[in-house]
Amino acid sequence: QLQLVESGGGLVQPGGSLRLSCAASGFTLDYYAIGWFRQAPGKEREGVSCISNRDGSTYYADSVKGRFTISRDNAKNTVYLHMNSLKPEDTAVYYCASACSWYSANYWGQGTQVTVSS
Repeated sequence: QLQLVESGGGLVQPGGSLRLSCAASGFTLDYYAIGWFRQAPGKEREGVSCISNRDGSTYYADSVKGRFTISRDNAKNTVYLHMNSLKPEDTAVYYCASACSWYSANYWGQGTQVTVSS
């Protein structure tokens, strides 16, 4: 079965950290740029970060720049999103997809909930 599976979400206090994982099953991530997206209740889905499969270049939304770091471990067939200095406005369901554009992807994960609250 070809799929992406996210994990690592949870409840964290403001200022805390989480690491999300996006693991591929049934195919190799090496051939794909991987994007992280999020959607908060009542809001549109937004692109958070993306990492190239060619040169490792990265993209960050302005809202997370300097706080989030994306990385990939091709040996583990996994992409990570390290999230530091979390804010309540980071609360959302986080998804990974096999492209930097949601609609260009071939594979999407099921999402993992991140809640930032005291």
